[in-house]
Amino acid sequence: MNSKTFGERLFDAALYIFLAGIFVVTFYPFWNILVISLNDATDTLRGNLYFWPRSLTFESYRTIFRNPEIWSALQVTVLRTIIGTALSMFCISMLAYSLSKRYLLGWKYFSFFFVFTMYFGGGLIPTYMVIKSVGLIDSFWVFIFPGLIGVFLMILVRTFIEQIPGEVEESAKIDGANDLQIFFRIVMPLCVPVLATIGLFLAIGHWNSWYDSYVYTYKPNLKTLQAVLVKILNQYQTAGMMSDAQQLAQSSKQIPVSTESIRMATTMVATLPIIMVYPFVQKYFVKGMMMGAIKS
Repeated sequence: MNSKTFGERLFDAALYIFLAGIFVVTFYPFWNILVISLNDATDTLRGNLYFWPRSLTFESYRTIFRNPEIWSALQVTVLRTIIGTALSMFCISMLAYSLSKRYLLGWKYFSFFFVFTMYFGGGLIPTYMVIKSVGLIDSFWVFIFPGLIGVFLMILVRTFIEQIPGEVEESAKIDGANDLQIFFRIVMPLCVPVLATIGLFLAIGHWNSWYDSYVYTYKPNLKTLQAVLVKILNQYQTAGMMSDAQQLAQSSKQIPVSTESIRMATTMVATLPIIMVYPFVQKYFVKGMMMGAIKS
């Protein structure tokens, strides 16, 4: 076993230091937000809060979850994420399987049609008019149907399917399987890694989306969690635009929360749930990327 030279060890040390610096730069802002959200609001006004709470309290989170809109919005967002992700994965995989067959009549035109939509869109007003004309305004399905097919994700799945050896499908056809049986019993199980990968992308997109709720819905019971949290952030940000004398007066009354603590707690509420999903799909995510890289 050859020992590393001094230059190689120096390079490794520099690389580790660089990666550690990247980790600190990316992780510390998130950690600081968590610390501020868990700290007493009056104590936070003193500043110099860096690594851990000086006065631990969950009052900011209690204030957020006392809002009845939060629970309704949470239900809408969870349903949207589950239903939207499942339907999109199903439709995207079926479309990708169809477009992976280059003998399909009009294959070039269908492929061009979908790729064209990646670069050109109608804009907000025409999109709103189309959605209104089909009766999706103030409907839960406005969160699902307009974004049902993601062309980029479809291309990822199609590329993965094209890498599956053709002999697998040919042997299934010899045994009497039709296209639907091949798709559900052979192609879908083999595509679990790439489907888990695009499922993660879709779930994050649905969970973090708020603009469509802002534009296409007016009923309070259809607002998503992100839309409600944006509303809360705006309210507390407006309330935070006060003079120093007003802030001092509020701090002297020992207020349980502040605009800063509410903003930080709101950010954590919006971020943590979707972050916690990643460890469960990480192995499929890595496997999907690796298989896509090594197959020929």
